[in-house]
Parts: sequence; C-alpha cells; structure tokens
Amino acid sequence: MAGLKYWVWLSEVKGLTNRSKLLLLDHFGSPENIFYADEDEYRLVEGIEPRQIALLAEKPMEDADRILGACSRLGLRLLTMQDADYPVRLRNIFEPPSLLYVKGQLPVIDEEVAVAMVGTRKASPYGVEAAEKIAYGLSRQGAVVISGAAAGVDSASHRGALRAGGKTIAVLGNGLDVVYPAENEWLYRDIAASGALISEYPPGTAAESWHFPVRNRIISGLSLATVVVEAPEKSGALITANTALEQGRDVFAVPGPIDAPMSRGCNRLIADGAAALITDSWDVLREYEAMYPHKILGERVELPRTLGYQAREELSRAKQAAAAAAEEAPTLPKLDLAKNDAGLTDDQITILRALKDGPLQVDDIIEKTGLPTRHVLSALTMMELEGHVEQGGGKRLSLQVILEE
Repeated sequence: MAGLKYWVWLSEVKGLTNRSKLLLLDHFGSPENIFYADEDEYRLVEGIEPRQIALLAEKPMEDADRILGACSRLGLRLLTMQDADYPVRLRNIFEPPSLLYVKGQLPVIDEEVAVAMVGTRKASPYGVEAAEKIAYGLSRQGAVVISGAAAGVDSASHRGALRAGGKTIAVLGNGLDVVYPAENEWLYRDIAASGALISEYPPGTAAESWHFPVRNRIISGLSLATVVVEAPEKSGALITANTALEQGRDVFAVPGPIDAPMSRGCNRLIADGAAALITDSWDVLREYEAMYPHKILGERVELPRTLGYQAREELSRAKQAAAAAAEEAPTLPKLDLAKNDAGLTDDQITILRALKDGPLQVDDIIEKTGLPTRHVLSALTMMELEGHVEQGGGKRLSLQVILEE
C-alpha cells in the first residue's frame, strides 16, 4: 500500500496530461522516483512543460491519503500499469491509464474473448432488444462483454450478459462509488458480483460529460472487437468505434431502418466499410473461433423468450392482468415444487425455498443457499420476469407465489 500512494499522487497531479505521466514514468521508472526528483531532474524529461514542473514540485500528498482511505473503506483494488496482471492489450494502446480502480474480480482479460458493446443512451426499443440479445449470445458462447454502464445500449448489454450468467465489465466515467445514472444502482451491484467495475477516476469523482469520451479508449482497448448497436450520426459510440479502429481492433455494427435517426451512425459505418454488418453474436465470434477454440462454446444459442423489449411488454401486460385479478382474488398463485410444472431449474427451486422464511437481499440468498453468485443472479432475473419473486424495499426479494412441496 505504501508504494500505491505515489501512483495515486501522480494520477491526481492537476494539469498533468496522461501523456506527460507516461513520459515521466518512462524516464524515472516509478512514481516514487518521480515524487522525490527535483525540478532540475524534471527539466531533463523531454515534453514536460515549465508549468507542469511547477505542479510536480508542489508534491501534495493529502489527496492520495484521502483516496487510499476511501479505497480501503469501499473494498476497491488499485491496479497500476506496472503490475503483472495489468492487461497487455490495454498497456499497448495510445496513452493507457497509469492507474485503475477496480471493484469485483477482473478476469485475465488477455486470455478472454472480450467484446465491447456501445451505443446511444437514447436507445429505441429495437436497440435495447438487439443489445440484450447479442450480449446474451456472446456471454453464453464464452465471451466477456465490456460496456460503460450508461443508460440505453450500455445497460441493455450488461443485462443481457448477466441474464446469460456470464462475465461483464463496466468501464465508468466516474468514481466507483458514484452511481450514474442513479437508477443503475442494482445493475452496478450485479456487475461487480459477476465481473468488475473499473475506472481511472478515484472514489468520489462525479460523472462529467468530458470523462466519457476519455474512458472510451479503455472500453475498446480491453476488447478484441467493438460492436456498435445503435448510434446517431454524432454519438459517443462512434468515437469509441473510431478509437477501436485506431487501436487496430475489429469493429462491427448492427444495421437499422434506413429512416431511423438512431441507426444512421451504424448504417454509415457499414456503408463506409469501417464496420462489418452483424445480426447476432455468432457473426462476431466466428472471427475468433480459430484463435480461441477453448473459449468459444459453439455456433449459436437459443435465446430465451423473455428477452428484449417485447418480453418486457408481455411482462407488463401480465403484471397488469395479475393486478386486476388480485383485486378479485388477492391470494397468491400456487407453485408446486414437487411436480415442477413451471420447469424450474434446481438453482431456482433452492432460492425459492430460501425465501420461504421471508424477504432476503441477494447477498443473504447467496450465503443461505451456497450457490455461486452468477447462478443466483441469473436465476433471480429469470424468476422476476416470470413473476415468482419481486424486489421490494431495501433491495429485498420476496416470494410472489405460495410454495407447495
């Protein structure tokens, strides 16, 4: 931890560009050596300006101590670019982040078929459905889905990966303790439980508009390929696509209606030959099957019926019908676990039995059942859609059926 404070100090020197930090690291070898250097030594580094030398000479350490304390309280890990498990893919991009904050378990990304999924925050129902289905297929076929946890396409992509029980990584444009958008609090928790939240911004950093284009280089840099699901002509998703191309990554795009404003960016990428057209996850993964035969798990997967915006509309109608029926007959429906006419999985049955004694939070369910986190999250998502359980106050899940054995 002692050495980490110098990494945090370097990352927080105001007015020092990421490029300048990399030049200093290349010259001095470590942040600690940079900290203890004097102004004359700083002047020997080509590319460092006089105003930056003055900033480095101040050597304030208060922010570093505060940030390290926050990381300890929040259970965050700090990953430096000199650590052995810092992704090589990311280290090799232009201006890689010198320091990353991590919540959850970051997989060995260089060994994974990692696919970035990006798109507009104002996604249409078509875009949401496409993102969920493609992410679901990618995860079921062995890929790691990477996105930015923003509204719209990002959130839909993470949800699809979680539904498949796969790993997903969110690269944030804010501190890991800041939920943006606010309604994604539950999604943040699920992502951290199944994969990782990462950011180059320290705890407490608010979401600023200029942070997001900057973080896009990390999303594409961690990935073998970037999929643009839905994007207008001027979109942050297109910035990510262009960055991916500059990094030598493959780019794919989902076509949309020719008169749909939200699909013009994707259609243009395809028309210009900058992106390959895809309609499902296998259109992406077939490109990497020969390189990662031990990771990719087959050609196509069957998508669950309860996926995409039509499923949510069906669910909404079903809930409305159930509410109307409840006024006439307030008793909950019965679910016979012995007969299992509902076709429940063993994990789902175990979770339902755990909830018989009363509402529980996800962490309590995991502890009580002993099931893997990914299994619990996947089973709960399916049972919420089917109406067997419901999330209430305090993020507690409760039965919406009467169990019979």
